[in-house]
Amino acid sequence: MGGPEGRFHFAIDRGGTFTDVFAQCPGGHVRVLKLLSEDPANYVDAPTEGIRRILEQEGGVLLPRDRPLDTSRIASIRMGTTVATNALLERQGERVALLVTRGFRDLLHVGTQARADLFDLAVPMPETLYEEVLEVDERVVLYRGEPGAGTPVKGCTGDLLEVQQPVDLGGLRGKLEGLLSRGIRSLAVVLMHSYTWAQHEQQRYVQGFRRGFQGQLKDVQVLFMRSDGGLAPMDSFSGSRAVLSGPAGGVVGYSATTYRVEGGQPVIGFDMGGTSTDVSRYAGEFEHVFEASTAGVTLQAPQLDINTVAAGGGSRLFFRSGLFVVGPESAGAHPGPACYRKGGPVTVTDANLVLGRLLPASFPCIFGPGEDQPLSPEASRKALEAVATEVNSFLTNGPCPASPLSLEEVAMGFVRVANEAMCRPIRALTQARGHDPSAHVLACFGGAGGQHACAIARALGMDTVHIHRHSGLLSALGLALADVVHEAQEPCSLPYAPETFAQLDQRLGRLEEQCVEALRAQGFPRSQISTESFLHLRYQGTDCALMVSAHQHPASARSPRAGDFGAAFVERYMREFGFIIPERPVVVDDVRVRGTGSSSLRLEDVPKAHSGPPRVDKMTQCYFEGGYQETPVYLLGELGCGHKLQGPCLIIDSNSTILVEPGCQAEVTETGDIRISVGAETASVVGTQLDPIHLSIFSHRFMSIAEQMGRILQRTAISTNIKERLDFSCALFGPDGGLVSNAPHIPVHLGAMQETVQFQIQQLGADLHPGDVLLSNHPSAGGSHLPDLTVITPVFWPGQTRPVFYVASRGHHADIGGITPGSMPPHSTSLQQEGAVFLSFKLVHGGVFQEEAVTEALRAPGKIPGCSGTRNLHDNLSDLRAQVAANQKGIQLVGELIGQYGLDVVQAYMGHIQANAELAVRDMLRAFGTARQARGLPLEVSAEDHMDDGSPIRLRVQINMSQGSAVFDFSGSGPEVFGNLNAPRAITLSALIYCLRCLVGRDIPLNQGCLAPVRVVIPKGSILDPSPDAAVVGGNVLTSQRVVDVILGAFGACAASQGCMNNVTLGNAHMGYYETVAGGAGAGPGWHGRSGVHSHMTNTRITDPEILESRYPVILRRFELRLGSGGRGRFRGGDGIIRELLFREEALLSVLTERRAFQPYGLMGGEPGARGLNLLIRKDGRTVNLGGKTSVPVYPGDVFCLHTPGGGGYGDPEDPAPLPGSPLQPLAFPERGSVYEYRRAQEAV
Repeated sequence: MGGPEGRFHFAIDRGGTFTDVFAQCPGGHVRVLKLLSEDPANYVDAPTEGIRRILEQEGGVLLPRDRPLDTSRIASIRMGTTVATNALLERQGERVALLVTRGFRDLLHVGTQARADLFDLAVPMPETLYEEVLEVDERVVLYRGEPGAGTPVKGCTGDLLEVQQPVDLGGLRGKLEGLLSRGIRSLAVVLMHSYTWAQHEQQRYVQGFRRGFQGQLKDVQVLFMRSDGGLAPMDSFSGSRAVLSGPAGGVVGYSATTYRVEGGQPVIGFDMGGTSTDVSRYAGEFEHVFEASTAGVTLQAPQLDINTVAAGGGSRLFFRSGLFVVGPESAGAHPGPACYRKGGPVTVTDANLVLGRLLPASFPCIFGPGEDQPLSPEASRKALEAVATEVNSFLTNGPCPASPLSLEEVAMGFVRVANEAMCRPIRALTQARGHDPSAHVLACFGGAGGQHACAIARALGMDTVHIHRHSGLLSALGLALADVVHEAQEPCSLPYAPETFAQLDQRLGRLEEQCVEALRAQGFPRSQISTESFLHLRYQGTDCALMVSAHQHPASARSPRAGDFGAAFVERYMREFGFIIPERPVVVDDVRVRGTGSSSLRLEDVPKAHSGPPRVDKMTQCYFEGGYQETPVYLLGELGCGHKLQGPCLIIDSNSTILVEPGCQAEVTETGDIRISVGAETASVVGTQLDPIHLSIFSHRFMSIAEQMGRILQRTAISTNIKERLDFSCALFGPDGGLVSNAPHIPVHLGAMQETVQFQIQQLGADLHPGDVLLSNHPSAGGSHLPDLTVITPVFWPGQTRPVFYVASRGHHADIGGITPGSMPPHSTSLQQEGAVFLSFKLVHGGVFQEEAVTEALRAPGKIPGCSGTRNLHDNLSDLRAQVAANQKGIQLVGELIGQYGLDVVQAYMGHIQANAELAVRDMLRAFGTARQARGLPLEVSAEDHMDDGSPIRLRVQINMSQGSAVFDFSGSGPEVFGNLNAPRAITLSALIYCLRCLVGRDIPLNQGCLAPVRVVIPKGSILDPSPDAAVVGGNVLTSQRVVDVILGAFGACAASQGCMNNVTLGNAHMGYYETVAGGAGAGPGWHGRSGVHSHMTNTRITDPEILESRYPVILRRFELRLGSGGRGRFRGGDGIIRELLFREEALLSVLTERRAFQPYGLMGGEPGARGLNLLIRKDGRTVNLGGKTSVPVYPGDVFCLHTPGGGGYGDPEDPAPLPGSPLQPLAFPERGSVYEYRRAQEAV
């Protein structure tokens, strides 16, 4: 950290549970301290308290807590803090008003219109950050040269713009003064196209960190860690750049220590704290993301790619329907784990304490109400015994009776499940970029990480764990080692081409000057300043942009002077996605420069060399697989360079406990760190009989296989639908074709692929051979609609004559022929009009890809009058090959699992995991029946609703309490229709699985077992099981929603949601656009319906308004909530949306919508939501009601006005009494990082 001699330098990481303080004291020695982040009974602010304690200990003078600290002995303070994250989580920031272009007042409320949790009927969403909205009368649009357009102006990106309405500053001033008078002093300004025309925008952000110090820290250098891994002065530190402030310090810490010491081998960072675990990667440069979400708020700012999973030491432990479950709920800092003596729940920390892996004597006495007691093993045992009782009750009385488990076996089971939960994001993070996790070193830090490091490394195939001597507070050390960073970035719309290189160099040079001057102003000489230039590049027509640096690609004659960014882009694109598009132009979205001022800490405390064998401080008993073992305990401070310690053993210092497991060896390095060589795990015999611990582990492993298949598919596919919209699912099936695991959980795919696989088994029988890969999309073969092509690979095993399991991937292909581009015609009346049909087609035969035959099949619709063959054969073939490759990855991963456990065990646990899902559904059905009996109600429920053409959807459900089963009988539903609202049987089953999962109300494996307790009766020839030639495209997107409404209505779970996806298509000879639009969600017992959100069988994101207007010839005039459209009730239904598109070119508009005739129903006296409405306002002012389904030509100046339906209300509007049954759940720690964003994007389809 440098600085004047004789003064203190502090680096402080304020985490969710603990605050870590790293201090370089006068003379160069280091003092470290750990204290609770929240302890309101003893101090107000943990970082201030940490500084006070160290000053007091070093100075030997009592410093009262109620007096500001003297700063004369403090040279610098570096802070990493969760304050910004907490402000988002708790919505406790500065009072803010939103200024937004008129017509967009609800833009931030609606967001992407996708819901965060697919299966939570209450649709919980974080509150907006602002409390008032001011709509500004102003409008800027992209200039297109239409007749009557004004004089164009040039934006900072180079785009030509038309200012249709300038800001009325005079009228705005009075409104702003009104905000000020109401105590609002912060504004967020969101004006259309301000990224290129900023003259209409201005922002202000105020914050401070000065209380508790004399002189308000006037003469102290105070730097805050930003989310991107650089330090910034306190006065220029902003909340939007601070969300990962604390975790970023840890990444800087291990990048500056482990990576260097391990000779440049790639490193996985594993930071396990009290509340959560952060996973990251470093291979010579920081890996950044430029858009990420925290607590429901999406921030566009550079952030280190740190993936947070809710499996920290404080993660709670549950036993649910036969599964060991860890998290996502956390005990937090208050009350904390049970062992904290504050009445907290049982957690991972408690399990480690019961196993003897934590020693209470090594922790300070800071627990209990008075903060003066040690950890309590007794409290941990008592809390865990309650869970063990549940486990053993299930084992002795459950479907597969087994011997009860000891308390230690239960604790060990939870630790193993927690480890597997933490391995999943590491696998996903490395696989996403084409890396092998076993080729990395595991850098383990955080207070809880050392107890799990060996097990995590073993599970991932890593052979080395590196634990820094200050691993318990490496994030604080990273703050001390970090550099000061200043970044400058601006948008751009230039092509990456020789004619623009001079402009790019000019803009990069200007930004570099800004960075250098900003760092010089902070006291850095030019010799300590370095800069790095970046371009944000993407292939034209795609959304997949990469921020690339040219530091490894020097300039050439065919590049800008700043470096060969094009070569860097192509190299990284090939590494991440497996292909390039050489014929496609490259576009620059942003130019960015990162300036760095070097200011690192010089550590003076070099560890001593060892003299003699290491001293054993004590012996203790630790529990491992097979029982307790004598375990020596060593004190880290007494160990010297070269000491080697055989596992099992514990290495302890004041801030962390390191567990070296049996078969591993720890060595003290020259720098005093611990390097653990991870040995092979002693093979434990796993039988085919159900073991709930292995059931939970296999559940994670099966899901991980499906997730990694998806990563391969996304990396190797070429189409926008699969690569960027992530409209696909991958799945693993048992030998009978029953679904085992499926990822992601796209509602309309749930369970449907199982029907497809089982159809192929019945259809082909013995005609399945090694080297065969099947292709199918026919509705009668388990298909949903024709663009969803399913690729199935049967897997054979030596000595087995039949396939031992199956893998499959289903992807939405943008076009497979038919009467309209996109293969989703609004007026189709037969299946042939919707595109190419595959019933049971061998895509690969004997290991040979059948390109000629599949090409012929994809072009076959062109032989039908009025139809075309596929309009994008190249993408079809590329994506089909990618699906085959994804299946191959699944085969490899299951093969590894079989190699580890044996074929009989893996197949047995495929069955066990299906039985677990079955048990959860049976428990739900019994609970529903019990509740009805308690109220004197019959065990039969029913519901009926209608499509807008009058076709009824009828359901009768009969509950069998003794079996926990039910019959879902759709007899009486309307006949097949002349149109495309027919829903294949697979769609009804997908809707049913979705509803069952919603009704269970918690995470369960979504597989074949969900339907085992259910018998489904669907009449042949009905709208829900039409003839093989019936058109079905509308059934997939519309009828599926009505089926959900009917099922949930029968169970009384909630009122009807909008019941529609509001499909809108716009196209002409040179462009095509498709969107679905949100509406109101239904209210339920204890919650109001969410407004402006997609519900049930869809979760598609809406196109950003500025991107929409820049790529398509439209102006978005309004996009706001349709106030009052939700049904009235004790709990009101959510409001729909009003969306107005002004057309700038002639085009064909198609709409495919429902709920224009029948309103979304209310429940328990609640009123129905408003019907939807589709209006076309001609340029001459004539208004036409388009009806629910139509195609109509539109012309420049015409406006399409879409009013989406509201949700139904719940309960009598006049009843003020709260109704029972609130679905509120304990808050879970919010996930974040690229792995989370990827899954979130997949589920937004």
